[in-house]
Amino acid sequence: MNDSRISGLYRLSVAERIDALQRTGWLSADDADDLRNGRQVLASRAADKIIENVVGVFGLPFAIAPNFVVNGRERLVPLVVEEPSIVAALSGAARWARDSGGFTAVSEESLLAGQVHVTKVVDPDAALHALQSEKQSLLDRANEVHPRLIARGGGVRDIEFRRLELPDGAPLIAVHLLVDTCDAMGANLVNTVCEAVAPQIADVCRGDVALRILSNLADRSIVTASVRYATAELGGDGIDGASVRDAIALANAIAMSDPYRAATHNKGVMNGVDALAIATGNDWRAIEAGAHAYAAASGQYRPLTSWSVDSEGELVGEIALPLKVGTVGGTLDANPAAALGLAISGARSALELAELMAAVGLAQNFAALRALAGSGIQKGHMRLHARSIAASVGTPDEHFDRVVTRLVDSGEIKSWKAEEILDDIAASGDDADAPRASAAGKVILFGEHAAVYGRHALALPVPDAVRASVRAGGDDVTLAIPSWRMRKVLEAGESGGIDAAVALILRELGLPFTGLAISVETRLPRAMGLGSSAAMAVAITRAISDHGKLDVSDERVNEIAFECEKLAHGTPSGVDNTISTYAAPMLFRNDGSLQIERLDLVETPPIVIASSGTASLTSTQVEGVRRRYDKAPARYSALFDEIDSISLAGAEFLRSRDYAGLGLLMNVCHGLLNAIEVSTPELERMILLARRAGASGAKLTGAGGGGSVIALCPGAVDEVRESYRRAGYQTLLLS
Repeated sequence: MNDSRISGLYRLSVAERIDALQRTGWLSADDADDLRNGRQVLASRAADKIIENVVGVFGLPFAIAPNFVVNGRERLVPLVVEEPSIVAALSGAARWARDSGGFTAVSEESLLAGQVHVTKVVDPDAALHALQSEKQSLLDRANEVHPRLIARGGGVRDIEFRRLELPDGAPLIAVHLLVDTCDAMGANLVNTVCEAVAPQIADVCRGDVALRILSNLADRSIVTASVRYATAELGGDGIDGASVRDAIALANAIAMSDPYRAATHNKGVMNGVDALAIATGNDWRAIEAGAHAYAAASGQYRPLTSWSVDSEGELVGEIALPLKVGTVGGTLDANPAAALGLAISGARSALELAELMAAVGLAQNFAALRALAGSGIQKGHMRLHARSIAASVGTPDEHFDRVVTRLVDSGEIKSWKAEEILDDIAASGDDADAPRASAAGKVILFGEHAAVYGRHALALPVPDAVRASVRAGGDDVTLAIPSWRMRKVLEAGESGGIDAAVALILRELGLPFTGLAISVETRLPRAMGLGSSAAMAVAITRAISDHGKLDVSDERVNEIAFECEKLAHGTPSGVDNTISTYAAPMLFRNDGSLQIERLDLVETPPIVIASSGTASLTSTQVEGVRRRYDKAPARYSALFDEIDSISLAGAEFLRSRDYAGLGLLMNVCHGLLNAIEVSTPELERMILLARRAGASGAKLTGAGGGGSVIALCPGAVDEVRESYRRAGYQTLLLS
């Protein structure tokens, strides 16, 4: 059985996703080639045979939601939808449901009602009696219309009769022919049956046929699905799981009482149902009409789902909605994309597709309610709106994400603000043509604090973590770091901070402190133990060197950055500036003379970095360890010797990709760092989160006292990142 968990699918390019789906068995070689070459797209010539007056083909994104398990089967869900966040929300909801067995779905019958309405009936009661007497004859006539349907196991199963009244009080007879259409949705088939038997029905009733057509209220094709979510897994963004659980149940109860809320509630359900229907060539408009009619069947419009708390305190969700879908006929033969979507869904029958669709609707509703329980809906909608605004003003691809982020941060998600941000980017020289100098961030795998005392440290780069550009700019030296929300005029006389570091860089390069506009992009959080100060120093030094057309070697850049590190941290080890300069994995030692051994690795290790959000000053932590060392030098030296041996052994494990051994060393090393009192309760909690989510090893990185942790996650990168996300922590990867 193929596994629907495909690690890191969202991070891959389109081509890489297709490769991953083929490699894991979800796509055949032919289907994968069709996707790569665009052959699954509906051609204008083919479209012209489907509807009238065709002038082209309108495209929508075709996506995949992984992680689904429905009735014990691994499933991928094909989705055609233009609204961002739906695919990610579904994938997350399905992943959380896996721990409790996924979704259970049932469809006990699948009948489509064809209706014949008869008016001008003189005696309605006599007509109903006559219809009941002629029921078998009507059934026989109806089943003569499509003999091949009978051969496939389908046919007209029953006929029902109702007496209604028109608004003026005139009687109306409604006849329902309940048809098993097998794997076809069956609209045209049922309409043909209605046309064929309508004259006989009119004769029996002694009235006139008014209408003969199917009904899209498919209440004889009700599909139910259920799911159970562990309360402990529901929390995130500072909200505990029980609060989220109760908020979801309350939101559902409000929808039961308020049709205005229920309409939006059910729209969330249909976000998933419609997207799957379109991807598999089904009539989403018919499904929408039936679902909303069913929601109002009690006389008040109500939610299609229910969420409650079971006896064990866990969240239980259920959905019931009419779903009459097809896996044959319709546009499936004419539209290659619909056929491909059906193949990806793995549905072996129309019933299986309907069950998958119900599970998707329930999952999408859960995702929406979970976001609503916190602040996720508003945040998500603000970002979606920001993306639309950024696109509407013609934001170039290379600036798109930054413009969106700055729009959201500004709170003014308007076209004029987006244009202002673009002007600001251009004015700061932060454009695609501006020369950029880069520097790596760092994580210390082993050797924190021991490196200050002449022991080895093993460090890995976070490549291109900081990029800087410089242009001529008036009489001042200005610095802009948008991701840190920093824009300032630097002062040469400052004795510390970024002002002093830039002044030092200019002095070391023999340049005056004037006339420069420095712009920096960074993906490193500030003061989180990831080498941000060193990376800033390296990137800015290189950018100023490039601007001034100076020929500054890496060795000299490293020396200048080390001097900047002294300003920031007092007595630094030299690890940060060295790895920021050379951007290579290295075994490092400074026992009076710098010794660097670069490591040639076959691959980047699967490490997740998580930031606690609590700033940590390296100088403060180094000073604290120094005080404790002075009180017990022999004991601390023994601990540093042990860390030194771990660093050396870790280098060998890293080279050989022995991640089990490496993870064990990380756990031991963290224990030693805890012993020298640089861990915190929050860091301990973060490490426990990673290990519980599947990390083979986890430890603090950097000086400690806050800052960040690293987790080695072979085969569990997505799970660990999601665990941190739910707990409210930001993460990034080495690559």
